[in-house]
Amino acid sequence: MRAGQVTAAVELLDGGATVPFIARYRKEATGALDDAQLRSLEERLGYLRELEDRRAAVLDSIRSQGKLDDALEAQILAAESKARLEDLYLPYKPKRRTKAQIAREQGLEPLADGLLADPTRDPQEFARQFLTAEVADPAAALQGARAILVERFGEDGDLIGELRERMWAQGRMTSKVREGKEADGAKFADYFDFSEPFTKLPSHRILALFRGEKEEVLDLALEPEQAPETGPSGYEVAIAAKFGIDDRGRPADKWLTDTVRWAWRTRILVHLGIDLRGRLRQFAEDEAVRVFASNLRDLLLAAPAGTRATMGLDPGFRTGVKVAVVDATGKVVDTDTIYPHVPANRWDESIAKLAALAKRHSVELIAIGNGTASRETDKLAGDLLKRHPELKLTKVVVSEAGASVYSASAFASAELPGLDVSLRGAVSIARRLQDPLAELVKIDPKSIGVGQYQHDLSESKLSRSLDAVVEDCVNAVGVDLNTASAPLLTRVSGITAGLAENIVQHRDTHGPFRSRKALKDVPRLGPKAFEQCAGFLRIPNGDDPLDASAVHPEAYPVVRRIQQRAGDQPLIGNTAVLKKLRPEEFVDDTFGLPTVTDILRELEKPGRDPRPAFKTATFADGVEKIADLKPGMVLEGVVTNVAAFGAFVDIGVHQDGLVHISALSNTYVKDPRDVVKSGDVVRVKVLEVDIPRKRIGLTLRLQDEPGRKPKEQQRGGGGGNGKPRQQQRPQRQERPPVNGAMAEALRRAGLS
Repeated sequence: MRAGQVTAAVELLDGGATVPFIARYRKEATGALDDAQLRSLEERLGYLRELEDRRAAVLDSIRSQGKLDDALEAQILAAESKARLEDLYLPYKPKRRTKAQIAREQGLEPLADGLLADPTRDPQEFARQFLTAEVADPAAALQGARAILVERFGEDGDLIGELRERMWAQGRMTSKVREGKEADGAKFADYFDFSEPFTKLPSHRILALFRGEKEEVLDLALEPEQAPETGPSGYEVAIAAKFGIDDRGRPADKWLTDTVRWAWRTRILVHLGIDLRGRLRQFAEDEAVRVFASNLRDLLLAAPAGTRATMGLDPGFRTGVKVAVVDATGKVVDTDTIYPHVPANRWDESIAKLAALAKRHSVELIAIGNGTASRETDKLAGDLLKRHPELKLTKVVVSEAGASVYSASAFASAELPGLDVSLRGAVSIARRLQDPLAELVKIDPKSIGVGQYQHDLSESKLSRSLDAVVEDCVNAVGVDLNTASAPLLTRVSGITAGLAENIVQHRDTHGPFRSRKALKDVPRLGPKAFEQCAGFLRIPNGDDPLDASAVHPEAYPVVRRIQQRAGDQPLIGNTAVLKKLRPEEFVDDTFGLPTVTDILRELEKPGRDPRPAFKTATFADGVEKIADLKPGMVLEGVVTNVAAFGAFVDIGVHQDGLVHISALSNTYVKDPRDVVKSGDVVRVKVLEVDIPRKRIGLTLRLQDEPGRKPKEQQRGGGGGNGKPRQQQRPQRQERPPVNGAMAEALRRAGLS
């Protein structure tokens, strides 16, 4: 990434431009950086600015103490990470009155310095020179001197940094089950006696270990290295070498080496353990957030069924199956509740009601929530299709994650004011089949349930990442200005919640928008907001055909020039004409080659939807619960979640099966998302079924034989997903290296 690209992107971001807008409409300025690169730059920029703010605060603090010299200032200015900065600041950080501080006040620092400088001195005899009313005997004096040296050793920034990296490279995490917790903590059974190097721990395993500790099932320990049978550890040797301590039999040598051991065991090791726990958690959280965000992106960009009348079924037993019919635009046209299952068992009556509703409203699709009673309701829908083939219905099981959250939300109350809360879930299920993106934006992304260990993650970090994903997805697809809900409009570049409400109110008052220019009549929607949002809002069948495309209004003059070159021939959708045009002929001082190329591509297929074509999975008849599964069965299913260790697949038995990463392909797979994504329809073979633990082992390699796991296949996952897989992976650092290409570009741009 070049400095010019970074400078331009930072200026645009600081000027209020959104990532989707910059990625789509400012390619000339940024050198065509995409949204992923811009998000990475935005995050890194925030980190470096936080580092600069902290650096300034540290310098001010040390300067106010009168302890800032040129050498220390140079070190602080050169610090490339927050960890390094805090290491340097540690000796000067205001702290409570420590034992070392008390010892200094008692005049014992010369004792500590004297023994360190000249080990030929006898500690007991030398200590007698420092006895006072407060220091009664040599033992008390030496104890104070030791406290001073322990603090000094533990606050040496260079030493602590060196030991931290050594422990990261050589140390390991171990866990043991707490006494009496074996039964209650059975899901953590794989970690009852566990040990693995820090550098080999995958994120899901780290989070599983921390969760086991939080639930008081596991005791965790961070072991720095294999301890030697005799003599000091390598860490103690490094500390001693740093301060010139060497046991040569001199009078003070044993006291000094004991001080080193005490400093390592009581202070430095504790400090490093806290640091490395933080590093492990940060890495695990970053990876878990990435996985969650990737799955959310796949779900939001899942294939829409489109504008087809749909019946939503929210399954239930005792309370019945809630039914909602929505028309092609998503408007609720009918609702009902049927009782086909136990205890009522009104099967035939339920089918008759569903058939009547489908016929009355020309229903084409049936969306079935995948919760409790889903398979039984799916069977009911299948019976409906068999008895009434003339209706030409298609049934689809969809995820109902978050539907109950939506049902009870303030927005659902405003959107469906006359509808009972229990029926709103069925409406949401129907609509999310028609257009997953438009419906799921109404739900807090964390409630959609496509992550791993999401409840163990930093709330702010997860929210920032997921909000960015939703924003990118909404703007990648585009939004129909005349049908979009306020929550959907809020996710459009440049539109706040208040502006979204104003747009909807203006639309309700004045009727559908006929042009993008009419947006300027919306209260509080100024030039900046218009610039940011206009290109992402679509107006089908409006006054200007370009308003239905992704061409930004600012670029309409370019299209006019292209039309002049094409003459009287139709331009939009005319591939033959557009292919003959040379983009470089329409470049000017404002619009460069990337933008002109995008315009020609958009004119060829205006308003094209980047999402895949709609298709459905068919669950096997007679396979409705985990007990119905047999090793060797080949079934069709839907990928519901992709984790770092594999993919979960819904095969219609109320319990997702796991395809381990080693069973995804015949070739090496680094990232499961390279093979499958949430929403994909796949064929899998059942390898094993563990009914007591509700686990299903699957494979995408249909030649695999049950009972013979693929080579190197171990079952991964947290909280007890089989034996952890000892997979080598590169050592990970606390943050992307600050001296990388992006950071260098930021420096050259004057931002670090």
